[in-house]
Amino acid sequence: MRAIVMLCLLGVAVANDPYYSWNGPNGKESTDPATENVCLMDTASCGCCLMQKQMWRMETFFNMSLSQLQRDLERAEAALHNLRASRSAFSVALTDTRRCLGPFREATAIRYEVVFLNLGAGYNTSTGVFTAPRAGVYSLALTVYSDAGSPGATLAACARLRRNGSVLAAPSENNTQDQEDSTSVTMAVQLNAGDRVDVTLPAGCFLCDSSSHFNTFTGFLLYATD
Repeated sequence: MRAIVMLCLLGVAVANDPYYSWNGPNGKESTDPATENVCLMDTASCGCCLMQKQMWRMETFFNMSLSQLQRDLERAEAALHNLRASRSAFSVALTDTRRCLGPFREATAIRYEVVFLNLGAGYNTSTGVFTAPRAGVYSLALTVYSDAGSPGATLAACARLRRNGSVLAAPSENNTQDQEDSTSVTMAVQLNAGDRVDVTLPAGCFLCDSSSHFNTFTGFLLYATD
């Protein structure tokens, strides 16, 4: 009999301990009707009954917490997957050997042969075109260079940075007083998914490069807007 009383007192103490209290939805305490009935019908087993009731409450609470953690983990994994899918960056150079390109009689698309980085495979080495994988703000940078060893009649370094065929920037230098011409442009541009960015060499202009990689074309996604 003494053991039963001790169990009952222990059960009451656990039931009254705020550390083990748990409220269900809408602020109402969750109970197990089966254990409630046992406590009302058999006072000799009330200690075990109340302990079982608190264990049921704790199990329900931890199951809900585990479900919430699982949902949070799924959202975090989805966000990480989206971040990885949005990575886009490329950096290319004209050539690895000493040679000049141009001058031509008409504007000609430039195909950069040396690829330093092509994260997301947005740059096509066959066409020289970068295709934006998703809408966002992109950083674009272009450097052009020519020297007096070119076959051109006059020294002129120039190029056209284009988006979908429209000129975004036209860096150029035509200085007959020195042996080298070079110029650069860097800009932030809003691109839509599928937009095509390329570089063309205008008629009469030429570029010269070597393994030093004086002519480069670079771009990367700053942040997505879709």
